[in-house]
Amino acid sequence: MKTPWLLLLAVLGLGCSGRPRTPVVVYSPHGKEMLVEFEKSYEEKFPDQDVQWLDMGSQDVYDRIRTERSNPQADVWWGAPSIVFARAERESLLERYLPSWEGAVPSDARSRGGCWYGTFLTPEVIMYNSRILSDSTAPADWDDLLLPQWRDKIIIRSPLASGTMRIIFSALLQRENERTGDPGAGFRWLARLDANTRTYAADPTQLYLKIAREEGLVTLWDLPDVIIQVRKNGYPFGYRIPSSGTPVITDGIAIVRGSKHPKEARQFYEFVTSRESMIRQATAFGRIPARYDIPADQLPEWIARLRLTPMSVNWNAIEEHEREWMHVWDEKVKGSGRTGGGSP
Repeated sequence: MKTPWLLLLAVLGLGCSGRPRTPVVVYSPHGKEMLVEFEKSYEEKFPDQDVQWLDMGSQDVYDRIRTERSNPQADVWWGAPSIVFARAERESLLERYLPSWEGAVPSDARSRGGCWYGTFLTPEVIMYNSRILSDSTAPADWDDLLLPQWRDKIIIRSPLASGTMRIIFSALLQRENERTGDPGAGFRWLARLDANTRTYAADPTQLYLKIAREEGLVTLWDLPDVIIQVRKNGYPFGYRIPSSGTPVITDGIAIVRGSKHPKEARQFYEFVTSRESMIRQATAFGRIPARYDIPADQLPEWIARLRLTPMSVNWNAIEEHEREWMHVWDEKVKGSGRTGGGSP
C-alpha cells in the first residue's frame, strides 16, 4: 500500500525527484490489456514521463483528433487502418516522422509523405462462441452468415465508431458490387445480414460479453483481438478465416500534428515499434508485424502457420467512399432486414 505522501505524488504526477513528469497522451483502439503493459514498460525505461492513454475505436480517434485540430490533446495515435490514417494525413492532422525502421515495411504499408507507418497486418475473421460451436459447425464464409440458422445469433460491433467494421462492411459492399455488377447488391447483402443480427454492440467490451454470455454466438471481428480475449480473459472464442478471402488491414501509428510533447511522442513511437516490442506484441497479443526484418523464428508458431487468402480490395475506393457508404448503411440499411423494408 502506498504511503500518503507517495499517493499524493502519484496524484500530482510527480516522480521521486519531486519534478512533474511529462505526459505522453496516446489515443488508441488497441485495448486496455496491451496499453497497460506498454504504459508500464515504457515508464520503467522513462520514469520522468507519464503515459496517459484513451482506449477508443479508431473512427472515434479520428473524429476526436479532427475536433481538437486547433488545440491538439494527443501526442501519439497508435492504431487505425491505413485508410483512416491516409484521410487524416490529407487533412493535415499528422506530423511527418520517419522512424528508425522506415525501410523495413513495404511501400504500400507506409505513407508516401512519411506521416504514418504500418505496424501490424490484421486479418478479419468470423468469431464464434466455442462452447456452443466448433470449426465444423460455425460459419465458414461470409455468405454463410446469411443462412436462416443464424437469425438472432449474430452480434456486430456498431460500424459507425469502428474502423475495423467499417472496412469489413466496405469490403463486402465492393465484393458484391463487383460480383454482380449491380451497385445496390452490396447494400442488399448487408440488409440480409442485418436481418440475422440480434443487436449492434456499442463497444468491443460489450461485443465480447454478449458473445461470451451466449446472447449471440457469432460476430465479425479481427484475429488479434480474438486471440487476446482468449489468452488474457479466458473467453470461449474460436474463429474461422473466411474461405473465399478476407480483408487484411494494415494497422499503423502516427504522431499528431501540434503535439505538445514532440520529443516524448517520438520516444514512445520508437519504443512501441521497436523489434523487441513488436515481438512482444506478437507473442502476448497476437499482433502480426508488418515489418519484414523480424526473424520468423522469434514469432509465435501460429503466425508462421497462418494461411490467408486476402480479399481483393480497392483501398483507394474505400478511402474515398467509406463515409458515404456508412451513412447509407445507417440511414437505409440498419433495421431494414427486420422490417422487410428496401435497401438502396
